Amino acid sequence: MGLFRNRRGTNPNRVGSFSDKQLASAARQFGLVPTEEIDGEAAMAPDPRFERVKSAVRAGNWQAGAAYLEDAGRDWAERNRRSNALAAEAVTDDGWLLAWRTARRDDPGAALVNARSLVDLAWEVRGGGLAGATTREQFAGFHGVLAQAREAFAAARALAGDDPCPFIAELPLAMGLGYDHEAFEAIWAEVEQRDPYHVGAHHSALQYWCAKWRGSHEAAEEFGRAAAAKGAPGQLLSTIVLDAYFEYEITDETLNPGTYYQQPHIVAATDATLADVAAAHAKDPHDRHIPPARHMLGHFLYWQNRYEEALEQFRAVDGYAGTTPWSYYGDPAERYARVRNYCAAQVAHRSPSAR
Repeated sequence: MGLFRNRRGTNPNRVGSFSDKQLASAARQFGLVPTEEIDGEAAMAPDPRFERVKSAVRAGNWQAGAAYLEDAGRDWAERNRRSNALAAEAVTDDGWLLAWRTARRDDPGAALVNARSLVDLAWEVRGGGLAGATTREQFAGFHGVLAQAREAFAAARALAGDDPCPFIAELPLAMGLGYDHEAFEAIWAEVEQRDPYHVGAHHSALQYWCAKWRGSHEAAEEFGRAAAAKGAPGQLLSTIVLDAYFEYEITDETLNPGTYYQQPHIVAATDATLADVAAAHAKDPHDRHIPPARHMLGHFLYWQNRYEEALEQFRAVDGYAGTTPWSYYGDPAERYARVRNYCAAQVAHRSPSAR
C-alpha cells in the first residue's frame, strides 16, 4: 500500500557527494550485490517451502495450501504470514481457494485466506498512486471489493476462536473503508486480547494512526512509543516507533531529513531497535520480521551519519529492496543501492583497507 512511493524519486541529500564510479567501486570492495541484480519487489529471499506450495496450488492442489497454513499451528505470527502469502497468490488465481472453500465450508483457514485475498484484490484495483492520481472508477472498484471483504471478515471472525489473524488482517480494511476510531479500537482490542505483542499487527495498526489515513502524526508517534515501551528485547516492537518517525518525515516536505533523524529521541529509538534486532537474531536468525527491520534501521543510521552500522545492516539483507523505506520511492532497488553504496563509500574512504 505504498501510496507515497512516487513522491520521492529524488531527494536532495548526501548521495551525490561521491561519483557513480566511486559508489560502484565501494560496492565491489564490500562484495555487495550489483544494482541490476537487486530484487525491488521482495523484502527478503523467498520461503522455499512456500515456493513449493505456490506451485502446488497453481496446479489445483488446494490441500497443499491448507496444510501449509495448518502447520503453523498456534504460532500466530507464522499463521499470519502464511495466510498473507496464500491470499496474495489467490489474487492471481483463486480457483484453488474456491475449491478449498467448497470442500471445507467451515474451515477457518479458508475463510481467513478468502477475506485477506479480497483486501489484496481491492488494493490491486485501486493502484498504488496518490488519491489525486487515482480515477473515480478505481475508487469505485476499490470500495466495492472492500465491501465484499467486510462480509468475508465477519465470516472469518465467526470461525476464529482465539486466532487473532482475522482481526489483524482486517486492520487494512479499516483503513480503506475509514472505520472510525471506536470501530478500529474494537478490532484492536480483539488483537491485543489474543496476541498483545504481535509485531505485524502493530505495524499495520500504526498505518491507521498515521496522518495520511485516519489519525495524525501525534497519534502515530504515541502509538509507536507505547508499542516500543511494552516490548521485550527480541520482539521487535521497537520498530513501530521508527515507522512513525519515518512516516512523519516522508510526508512532510518541510523537514530536513539530515536534521530530523539526528534528534536525540530518534537516535535513542534507533539504538533501542539495534538492540532489539540483535536480540531477535540471537533468538531466531531466520525470523522473517528481521530483514524489514534491518532495512529501516539502515535508513535511519544513514541519515545519522553512522555509516559502518548502516552498512552492517545492509550487508545482512543485501539483494532485496521490496520493503519500506525503499518502497516509497519510484525505483526501490535503485534508491536502496545508492544509499547502501554511499555508506560503503564512506566506510572505504575512512578506512581504505576495510573489507
